[in-house]
Amino acid sequence: MKKLAIILCSLLIHYACYADQIGLHNKHIDIRWTQTSEGWKITRLTHAGNGEKCSWGIPDGSYTVLFSAEKPDQETPETVLDRNGDTILFVEPHFKNVLRNLDRSLTEVPLNRAGTQYVFYPTEARQEGNSIIFEGACPVGRMQAEWRLDERYPEDICVRLRFTPAQAGYYSLCSATPATLAPSQLRWGVVPGWFQGCEFQPQFRLAYLYGQGLPEIPVVCRESTLTTLTSIVSASNGTTLAVIPEDGQDRDPYEKDKNTHYSVWKIGLSHMNRLGALCPTAYHPVLGEAGSLREPGGQIKFDFRYTLSQSDWFAPYKHAIYDIYGLEENLAYKHTYFSLTDRLHAMHDYVLDDSVSLWRTESYGGVQIGAQAYLGSVVGSDKDAMKNSDIGSVWMLASITDDPRLKQTRLPYIRNFKLAQQQADDDDFLSGSARGQYYLGKKKCFVEEWGNHTEPIALTYYVLIDLGNILLFDPSDGQLLTLLRKGADRLLAWQHPDGSFDVAYDKQTRKPLYTDLTDLRPTFYGFVVAYRILGDAKYLEAARRGADWFVHNAVDKGSFLGVCGDTRFANDFATGQSAQALLDLWEITGDVRYKEAAIRTARIYTASIYTHKRTSGQTKYPKGKKLEDWQISQVGLSFEHGGSMGSAVHAGPILLASHCGLFVRMYSLTGEQLFLDMARAGAIAREAHLNPGNKVSTYYWSQFDRGPASFPMHAWWQIGWISDYLLAEAEMRSGGNIRFPRGFFTPKVGPQQITGFDYGTLYGEKVRWILRHGLATGDNSEIDLLTTLSQDEKSLCVILLNNSARSQHISVTVQPGIIGWPGLPSGAEELTGKGGICRQESGFAADVEPFGIRVVRLRN
Repeated sequence: MKKLAIILCSLLIHYACYADQIGLHNKHIDIRWTQTSEGWKITRLTHAGNGEKCSWGIPDGSYTVLFSAEKPDQETPETVLDRNGDTILFVEPHFKNVLRNLDRSLTEVPLNRAGTQYVFYPTEARQEGNSIIFEGACPVGRMQAEWRLDERYPEDICVRLRFTPAQAGYYSLCSATPATLAPSQLRWGVVPGWFQGCEFQPQFRLAYLYGQGLPEIPVVCRESTLTTLTSIVSASNGTTLAVIPEDGQDRDPYEKDKNTHYSVWKIGLSHMNRLGALCPTAYHPVLGEAGSLREPGGQIKFDFRYTLSQSDWFAPYKHAIYDIYGLEENLAYKHTYFSLTDRLHAMHDYVLDDSVSLWRTESYGGVQIGAQAYLGSVVGSDKDAMKNSDIGSVWMLASITDDPRLKQTRLPYIRNFKLAQQQADDDDFLSGSARGQYYLGKKKCFVEEWGNHTEPIALTYYVLIDLGNILLFDPSDGQLLTLLRKGADRLLAWQHPDGSFDVAYDKQTRKPLYTDLTDLRPTFYGFVVAYRILGDAKYLEAARRGADWFVHNAVDKGSFLGVCGDTRFANDFATGQSAQALLDLWEITGDVRYKEAAIRTARIYTASIYTHKRTSGQTKYPKGKKLEDWQISQVGLSFEHGGSMGSAVHAGPILLASHCGLFVRMYSLTGEQLFLDMARAGAIAREAHLNPGNKVSTYYWSQFDRGPASFPMHAWWQIGWISDYLLAEAEMRSGGNIRFPRGFFTPKVGPQQITGFDYGTLYGEKVRWILRHGLATGDNSEIDLLTTLSQDEKSLCVILLNNSARSQHISVTVQPGIIGWPGLPSGAEELTGKGGICRQESGFAADVEPFGIRVVRLRN
């Protein structure tokens, strides 16, 4: 009997040990709860991989519900305080373009101060099949939470929250807090579209307005600038935790016949929980927003998942993009009705039509200068501002089309504009710099976009890059060479000994402006231009000094600054330029550090690209037109500037997809599929945003097919990015057998680079890219046609790029008389080794595999 009693006692003890514990585990995840006096708490959260088990943070397991009996106040308080009760100072009142967005970002809900938080642990737990069901209550209702491990994605923990309110009011459910991380254990955190970094930023405005590090306040990030719906925090031990709301709960930017990008907010994300502990957190519904007002007894649902991995932030980030929000599906839906090369031909016509492109000439200093009207906001403008955008693309288009109209009516006047734009005073602090981006015809002066100042990066843009790109086409232009050196020496004089630059200088006092900001921009790239054109070693030394400082202070920390003066330099497409600048410096020096930094920068810049809402094929009616949602999808498009105050808050992303060529190059360099898929999602099948008349794309997504409107010079940037993307695809798909030398990236809007100033190579033959309307035309708009002519003009090649996820057939008509050939040769040689070219009387026909390439050579 005594022995039996001992056995029974031991069994009871064994049962007791497991009666107060419950858990889920697979080959990767081990999560365990223990019953305590406060309820069921998580006591283990580990990931097994790479030969060892690692935990993420300090286990917790609490749930949070936000409640407000009244709709939260949406008025911006006169004084905003940080967590320590100190006043938070924001932008000056004359930056009117950002104040509307910023004011909305400083209200109670986004600052996470609205309502009352109820934090609790569940009091009941039970196993049901492969799931664990928890239940618990707080003063305003009852929660049920189902936890299970995802069989398809074994690093994912799926959670279903069901909350039953006990009283009427506004509610928000927060994702549970499985664990919290000490700030000292942080390796990297990111809320895509808002901020990222390896540390907390003590200056709240730098984190919240500029994305430079993580805020110390548990802000709730608005959905309109959340580019990917995830929040990710990596620990110093190599583990990463991400929260990802399940697909279908996010806002649709365009609901049936209404733009709801800004007006509807359904998902909020933060790097912290409501109590300010470091833990990726999601909110749904958002307090006071759609779906948050509930009566007693009604059920609120929120489904999300955690991804726990031994990796950096990029792996769970891609998991959200591909596996949860279906990036590949977006590409599968796309059908092109007006090819990218057709767009180039249409914009060639547009930029030569003075009435619609708003081309103007003005007299300045005894010469005629030329540019296009700019009807956007410029300080001091009386609708008389004019601007040139992508100077390199102007010279490139003149070269590849050999159009005398461009050469005679555009190039001389734009060259004069560039001569006039540079400060010419000797022995002066501003000598060699740019007078301003814009020319005011009535006041006969150059001005900056937003203030009486000058910036070192403006010197890089509007003197060194522009002159450098022109000199690639005409390297013997002595006057421009002199001005380029003058500008490079001025930039050298402005560079600090550590390689950095000031953001701006007041033109009157010569003193630095915006001293609260650091010039985390690729200003050093001006030296890359100067070295490549002039060959002076001092410029390469300065470029390396600037790049070394930039990598340490910007890339390593994930902190960048933008170049749009009217938004007070909110971080923008200059981040993408930074990646290209570092790549160019790597190609010059062979220093692998710059290549690695370029790749890291490009990975960070992917968080400026929208990846939701998931494409479904639903019918939409923008401006009364019947379209499917993929035709107006935001997926693949970058924002001008995002976060709390950028234009994307209300206008959405932009159609100026300057990042696409860089991303194809990054794919070639790294093999990372995300770069290639993002490039194609952004570039292909964007006809819904083309103006029906002139075929020029609108700038902001929200304007749909409005066209260039106030920004007619944007057509040049569009010519530039499309050319850069198509040639990057040709080079990548041909395995490097088609390659053209690239110039310098364009000022301001992104990393796109021009070509056309020298011969390239096509399967070992020297060729130049030519663009001639009617030379090679096809009957399938899914396939882009590029043409090249050999150095001896005896060989014409037609490059077929299938920009579709499906195999395509095309019949190509060739009119050789356009290039002076007497007739069409009888033979056609296929260079890509695929065969199957069908010779036709007027050309040839071919099949092209999904996203494939064929090259057909005709010899005279």
